[in-house]
Amino acid sequence: MSRYVITAVMPALNEEGNLAGAVANVLDSYAQLGIAGQLLIVNDGSSDRTGEMAHAFSEMHENVSVIHHQSPQGIGASFWDGVRQADGEVVTMIPGDGENDAAEILRYLPLMAQVDIVVPFVFNRGVRSFRRRMLSILYREIIKASFGLSLNYMNGTVMYRRCIFEGIELKCSGFFYQTELLVKTIKHGYLYAEVPYALNVRGGGESKATTFASLKKVARAYLDTFAEIHFGDSLEGKIVPQSVTAKRIALIGQ
Repeated sequence: MSRYVITAVMPALNEEGNLAGAVANVLDSYAQLGIAGQLLIVNDGSSDRTGEMAHAFSEMHENVSVIHHQSPQGIGASFWDGVRQADGEVVTMIPGDGENDAAEILRYLPLMAQVDIVVPFVFNRGVRSFRRRMLSILYREIIKASFGLSLNYMNGTVMYRRCIFEGIELKCSGFFYQTELLVKTIKHGYLYAEVPYALNVRGGGESKATTFASLKKVARAYLDTFAEIHFGDSLEGKIVPQSVTAKRIALIGQ
């Protein structure tokens, strides 16, 4: 049996200016909401003091652990490494840049009794630049047309029941990873719910999600996932029996 109800995986690449606030936010949210939660910081090959700070937090708090990458592997690879070592029955990704208030997604944890995936969408979009908002709209419409995935937002702090990753291979190591997982798990048949959440203003530094290099990697990962979904056999397999989806299917069948 899992030691924790949920594990927040926190990828962090050169976030020494934001990490302390992000860690405090997650731990405070656990305390305020009465959640037995784990925080797993993934230092993704940082060249600043991020790794040192992450190690210090793990020494201070029993429910904080750290994974160190020798070189940057990407946010998707960081999340997937965290999933493999997570102790929680549920997993989510809370970035180390301080842009997300963990309580915004964690307050929906009780909803996981009804579904296997909780997908947040941003309702205070004005905190982001006009360019970022337009990119998000374009991205959403492309994914919707390509995969029939009618979600409002696909790059947020999604909560997953960890067992539903059984038999699913994550191939994208970068920012497209969240969309890849949503496409594969939802099209596989797992039940999900969409919920509203608010973003914070980024504490410091620049977002790495919209650089030209990142967008090139997203385009490549999109094409790979498109080919896999439409011409491969990635959706083969059964719904895992530990999932809420399987239990609800069995209940309906009785």
